[in-house]
Amino acid sequence: MSTAEPSNRSDQPKLSTKILLGALVLASLLVTLVIAALLVDVAKKQNEAEVPYFEAVKITDDTVDPAVWGKNFPIQYEMFKKTTEMEPTEHGGSNPTKQTPTATDPRTVVPAQELEREPRLVKLWAGYAFATDYREARGHEYMLTDQRLTRRVTEFKQPGTCINCHASTYTVFKEVGGGDQMKGFDIINHMSYAEATKKFNHALSCIDCHNPKDMSLRVTKPGFINGIKALKASEGIKNYDVNRDATPQEMRSFVCGQCHVEYYFKGDAKTLTFPWSKGTNIDQEYEVSKDHVDWTHKITGGKMLKAQHPDFETWREGVHAKAGVSCADCHMPYKREGASKVSDHQIKSPMLDVNASCQTCHKADAEEMKSRVSTIQNRFLTVMDDTYTAVDELIDDIEKAQKAGVAEDRLEAARLYQRKASFYLDYSESENSNGFHAPEYSLQILADATNAARQGQLALMGKKTEPAPIPLGTGDENDPFAGPDAKPTEQVSPLPSKLPASSTSPTPNR
Repeated sequence: MSTAEPSNRSDQPKLSTKILLGALVLASLLVTLVIAALLVDVAKKQNEAEVPYFEAVKITDDTVDPAVWGKNFPIQYEMFKKTTEMEPTEHGGSNPTKQTPTATDPRTVVPAQELEREPRLVKLWAGYAFATDYREARGHEYMLTDQRLTRRVTEFKQPGTCINCHASTYTVFKEVGGGDQMKGFDIINHMSYAEATKKFNHALSCIDCHNPKDMSLRVTKPGFINGIKALKASEGIKNYDVNRDATPQEMRSFVCGQCHVEYYFKGDAKTLTFPWSKGTNIDQEYEVSKDHVDWTHKITGGKMLKAQHPDFETWREGVHAKAGVSCADCHMPYKREGASKVSDHQIKSPMLDVNASCQTCHKADAEEMKSRVSTIQNRFLTVMDDTYTAVDELIDDIEKAQKAGVAEDRLEAARLYQRKASFYLDYSESENSNGFHAPEYSLQILADATNAARQGQLALMGKKTEPAPIPLGTGDENDPFAGPDAKPTEQVSPLPSKLPASSTSPTPNR
């Protein structure tokens, strides 16, 4: 019987242990490499986030061309260039309309004509240049070109003041004023538009809203600087300096409020004036503007007041403003581009990107959010249609009454009601949100306009009416925004005193 060979089983555990240890070492090495790579990537992204841009070119307080800023901020600049895109929403945006170029208007595409959408505007503005040409607004890239080529400018003489909200003004004001921006602002206001526009080469630019030293937001338009100072003074805050005292979140709305506001041209100097010395709601603005006349209505002879685009004031009355939501939060929502978080500089309707604009706060899906907005706007537009009918009928009735020889005191009372009804309706038409910025407030404005129109009809009939709108020429002599012919405040009688021929020289159509 042969003897068995010795067993190698005692060596097998040693070999298995070595393999296991090798695998663990290899795995540890791989994990270490992965973690190291991850840490390097995180460090890189943190560095990208801490360094907001690479300075390819030097930007100074005189750099106005946005293309130069774009070399340091290519992401934002590419977004900004998309303001050329024309895209409609259900009740807003801009509809591209083809047109045949002419010697005075080389454009091949223009925004749709609002006077065709709402023909009653022609009667509302009879005798004013807006009755000849009033188009949809479109992206900021077009705001200077479209102003230069509107018939309101090519066929009517306009003041240089009109340029304030349609061009990059900061560097031009400094240059014209010899380094003094406010002086330059005053000089441009005194010029004709034809003369002033030659000095401007850019529409909205980065420098209008950003400080080149640190890219922080700032206000550069003198109209807003003066207006917000007057507003704060009415609230008991003296010597308010918006660029010193405003919070960063406030600035995300204030930079928009430089242009998207109600205003008028004060006195013979045509100084751009925001009527905020008593507040920013429509009643306060209307009272402050009571001595101003924009034009004489061609049909009725009424001394009229034109409303502009009071988006900022209307937003202030709404729930979003009261919740601390800024203009930029909805119209320039934050976006992620790699490691960077940037505001969308396309500046567009929230309805074109509901996910970014609305759903950061609201948990309803996109279709539900659009439906909510649509409901608000449809209700507003339905009521506004009724208001148009009321004001339109008042104008017709005044015209008939004039021909029928109705007593002058009745006619004068009706014209004052027309002035108020027209301004309140115009305010609603010119505000760009179709009631969304402040739904209840916007409906109240339309109700007040309708009521004023109906009161005007009652005045023509000789029936007792509620106290009429404040007659022209009863302004507060201490009001910094009062017209040159303003008088101390008087008690307003149920029927107003006779209208002056013109309390100020009428502002040209802007």
